[in-house]
Amino acid sequence: MWWGAAGLVMGLVLGFVLPLDLPLVYARYLSVAVLAAVDAVLGGARAALDGEFEGWVFVTGLLGNSLIAAALTYVGDRLGVELYYAAVFALGYRIFQNLGRIRRQLLPRWPVKKVSGQAGPSAGGGGGRGWAGGT
Repeated sequence: MWWGAAGLVMGLVLGFVLPLDLPLVYARYLSVAVLAAVDAVLGGARAALDGEFEGWVFVTGLLGNSLIAAALTYVGDRLGVELYYAAVFALGYRIFQNLGRIRRQLLPRWPVKKVSGQAGPSAGGGGGRGWAGGT
């Protein structure tokens, strides 16, 4: 586990220290590659929390998503259409889905302290039937 954290820290340090200028034409490709990597990492984390992580699924998902996103971007560039938005929306949706699932798995693990005298979810009258008394 600490190898991953060490690699992340080393990558961040090298990224900030070494000057790297990419031509503007590659900005779309880099953006979808980063989104594909984030999607794969979050999908792997979710699978690990579920106890279903498999390395080959992680690697093929990372490579497959990256290739499909790059292909959409390339075809869109050739046609003059912003097809990379499809990859951005699809990967963004998957990222938020994975984050939601990870959150739902991690939240029950943290104990919540209840303060005595604090009102519950149906406080404020109405008995939990909505703001207008429930109809």
